[in-house]
Amino acid sequence: MTPRPQLTAASPGAGPAPGAREDSRRAVPARVQWSRDLAMGVRFAFTGGREGWVRVLLTGVGVGLGVALLLLTTAVPNVMQARSDREYARMDLVFGAPDKPEGDNTLLVANAGTEFRGLDVRGRRLEPEGLRAPLPPGVSGFPAPGEMVVSPALKELLDSGDAALLRERLPYRITGTIGEPGLIGPAELAFYTGGEDLAARLGDGGVRRIDTFHAQKAPAEKLDPVLLLLVLTIFVVLLMPVGVFIAAAVRFGGERRDRRLAALRLVGADSRMTRRIAAGEALAGAFLGLVLGTGFFLLGRQAAGTVELFGFSVFPSYLDPAPVLALLIAVAVPAGAVAVTLLALRGVVIEPLGVVRTARPARRRLWWRLLLPLAGLGLLAPMIGKGGDSGNFNEYLVIGGVVLLLVGVTALLPWVVESVVARLNPGPVSWQLAVRRLQLSSGTAARMVNGIAVAVAGAIALQMLFAGIQDDYTKSTGQDLSRAQMEVSVPKEVSSEGARRQLAGTRGVRGAVALADSSISDRRLDPVSSVGLTVGDCAALREVARLPSCREGDVFAVRGVQDDTETPRLAEAGRKLFVDPSYQGSTKGAEAAWTVPGGIKEAAPRKDPTGWERGGFLMTTGALPAAAAPALSGRVFLTLDMAVPDVHEHVRNTAARIDPLTEPMTYTATERSERYDSIRTGLFVGAACVLALIGASLLVSQLEQLRERRKLLSALVAFGTRRRTLSLSVLWQTAIPVALGLVLAAIVGLTLGGVLLKMTAVPVTVDWLSVLAMTGIGAAVVLVVTALSVPPLLRLMRPDGLRTE
Repeated sequence: MTPRPQLTAASPGAGPAPGAREDSRRAVPARVQWSRDLAMGVRFAFTGGREGWVRVLLTGVGVGLGVALLLLTTAVPNVMQARSDREYARMDLVFGAPDKPEGDNTLLVANAGTEFRGLDVRGRRLEPEGLRAPLPPGVSGFPAPGEMVVSPALKELLDSGDAALLRERLPYRITGTIGEPGLIGPAELAFYTGGEDLAARLGDGGVRRIDTFHAQKAPAEKLDPVLLLLVLTIFVVLLMPVGVFIAAAVRFGGERRDRRLAALRLVGADSRMTRRIAAGEALAGAFLGLVLGTGFFLLGRQAAGTVELFGFSVFPSYLDPAPVLALLIAVAVPAGAVAVTLLALRGVVIEPLGVVRTARPARRRLWWRLLLPLAGLGLLAPMIGKGGDSGNFNEYLVIGGVVLLLVGVTALLPWVVESVVARLNPGPVSWQLAVRRLQLSSGTAARMVNGIAVAVAGAIALQMLFAGIQDDYTKSTGQDLSRAQMEVSVPKEVSSEGARRQLAGTRGVRGAVALADSSISDRRLDPVSSVGLTVGDCAALREVARLPSCREGDVFAVRGVQDDTETPRLAEAGRKLFVDPSYQGSTKGAEAAWTVPGGIKEAAPRKDPTGWERGGFLMTTGALPAAAAPALSGRVFLTLDMAVPDVHEHVRNTAARIDPLTEPMTYTATERSERYDSIRTGLFVGAACVLALIGASLLVSQLEQLRERRKLLSALVAFGTRRRTLSLSVLWQTAIPVALGLVLAAIVGLTLGGVLLKMTAVPVTVDWLSVLAMTGIGAAVVLVVTALSVPPLLRLMRPDGLRTE
């Protein structure tokens, strides 16, 4: 049997003497020596056998998940730009612009959009007026009346079993599909249908004549300081956990790596050389992470077309990372991996006969860890109170302050875990195993929890900021939901009373009140004085004014409306007025003359269900001149039985039968700024992606920790330790640092949230329910990851785990 060759530290013939080796290394330029040592570390990573491959693969997966999310972040500007370009490329109903004259290249477009169970359905009626009429993007031909082309998502919805009410509203034959150029996202619900006689509705409702589907972009509005602060904070809060996870992934398998480096010291490597070799191993994992991250990103890019988050969907072609930012990631990730490795090895003494870290470590110092959050508060302090009209925020100070505060979580958590676990009392066997392991490697446990703690701290701060400023971006609509919950507009061609009867017979409608509106003036053409005219029965008129008494044929003049000086002057008995007067450029001859009767009654104003306090004249239907009837456009206020399922959809179907171009309005007590809502939606989408990363990275980290302790677990089982005890010890070992991390995250998050609210000049209030919800979400992610790691844990407890080579 051939004896195995053995390496000794200083055997004769083992090589040149140590002094000669030092001299030879000094003769090599530092740059060349660095390159050699890094290359050796890369070779060790890929040629170190099964253990080396598993470690570099785990590191690569952990880094890759972070890189994929970073690449996704760099694609966000292109996503927003692409969606905006698609929207402007198909824009048609640009109101305020003059209508085009009829020609061979013009097209009549009418808004036929609707809503179905909270989902917006974009719809248009198209009527070409010539052979050269413009086609909408993504459409190959105009649908005929009774036909429509639909988006793939709408076709799927119409084909589903629970869309019968929507099919009833869109009873057109599907003849085609809208292509990608005509949609802003794969989940968008949209259709085009053929129209007839739309020219008669020009200027009324949503009908326009166009000769192109492209609209010029409006100049981008500048974000106000508070929304800018919100956007900056969101980006920092969402990206910080990614950086923390990448830094933690680079240190996977650190203990085994250090034992290998000790063996290198035994054959002659000095301490600096071992550090460079370790950096090379980390570099290998980082480069593998870049490759895997690119692959994950490409897979996610393709899957993005099938996912919709909070009503937001994108085509894969949108997700193109900015080249400069992608290059920055390619450089920053390997450089960061090397820096993290060298920094971690500063506290480890690697000697030829072992690693000193296995001894009792020195207690961590607190003072420098407190400097990070204090420095962050110092950067944010000068901007307190600048959220109103007091100026703008400094973006660099905001980013720097928030980063330092969140980095403070990662610096403080190891000290907190170490200090607490050192004082834990004895308990069951599973508790003792977990506590002893935490006492020996509290830093490793803290690294696992750092990412979730940073994410929770940032989420709490953002939740406080959103809750504090939402009143500034939310305003009351003035709509009285106790009097009506929906409103249906009725065109001039349709009788308001007939529409009211149909709507009143709709399932779920408790009451319907119809009013018709127009204007009445002192002159037939280009009047000097003009006031509103409202027509309805006595019950309907009482919804908009306080009447002394009312019977059919009565006329009222509303007095007491603020700034209304025209009604008293026009309400003189015997004065001739004109309903629906003509203006320059409008069609003449539609005006109807009316003489103010003697003894006209006075009415006091009352806000209608929309919150509008109207003045002018009120007429019962019998008092209206017959010639003025075509000049009235109506609206019907509806009171609904909200207990009836899909009551809104039943109303919309009835409204579509009355007039296919009408879009019923659902009343709400408040409405929020669209920009605020879009930022909020962006946060939800980003948070969902970060939570997915947190879960996946924690799982990888947990599996790496279990792999490190495989022999220990097998030995404990071999000596008779129950599997249940070991499983509980793993649970305690995860739960203790998680609980400490969440407490620290809550403290830092509340502090950061309070400072941000002070910066926006908003009173500091804490929504404790939201704080508990954010903390609970973080804990739930950890519990799910722990549950998923139980099956691998049971496999690692088998006695064959004691085998070695």
